[in-house]
Amino acid sequence: MKSPLVLEPLFFVGPVPLTQPVLVTWAIMAALGLLFFFATRRLSVKPSRMQAALEILVEAIDGQIRDTMQVDPRPYRPLIGTLFLYVLVANWSSLVPGIEPPTAHIETDAALALIVLAATIGYGIGARGIAGYLKTFAEPSWVMIPLNVVEQITRTFSLIVRLFGNIMSGVFVIGIVLSLAGLIVPIPLMALDLLTGAVQAYIFAVLATVFIGAAVGERRSPSSSLKEEKSP
Repeated sequence: MKSPLVLEPLFFVGPVPLTQPVLVTWAIMAALGLLFFFATRRLSVKPSRMQAALEILVEAIDGQIRDTMQVDPRPYRPLIGTLFLYVLVANWSSLVPGIEPPTAHIETDAALALIVLAATIGYGIGARGIAGYLKTFAEPSWVMIPLNVVEQITRTFSLIVRLFGNIMSGVFVIGIVLSLAGLIVPIPLMALDLLTGAVQAYIFAVLATVFIGAAVGERRSPSSSLKEEKSP
């Protein structure tokens, strides 16, 4: 089994090497984009099964954001929802024969964690202003500035290591059992891998919500958020 830290290019586009995680990521992006494009073309008051399923998904994402941040979830729904769906589908792509999930490679996980870091800074500055956001690093005292900076860095690394370690280990275990025991025996492990992939996607999205919520820092009651969401 190949090391997850070593990526061999499948082919080159000019001087740019293209690896399997990149191609799988593009395939996932295209599949999700087409799915939601066709699923939302004919929305109606009387929803179809697909529309009802999408509405349940959106409500679940909104509820998680609302419960975690105590704010109107609409500004944060696109990012958190996209992160959750991509990580979920990427984790489950290991069930396709011959495909290694992009999240089993540390480069993909690092890119996702950097997206969360950039979003945390962006939303924080948007909510507080540059000066107000920088002041949060001096809370509760200026002595805490180095520790708060280190915390910002370490929690980004924790996102990378948590997702990479869990998904990569699952791929290794299934690969080893498959090579030793044949095709049928790893099926229970593959079912467990489905559960692990879903849990890790949920944890990644929740942690991203928590980090953004801490940066925004504007806590409001759920009732006020509901009123804003219902207002035109």
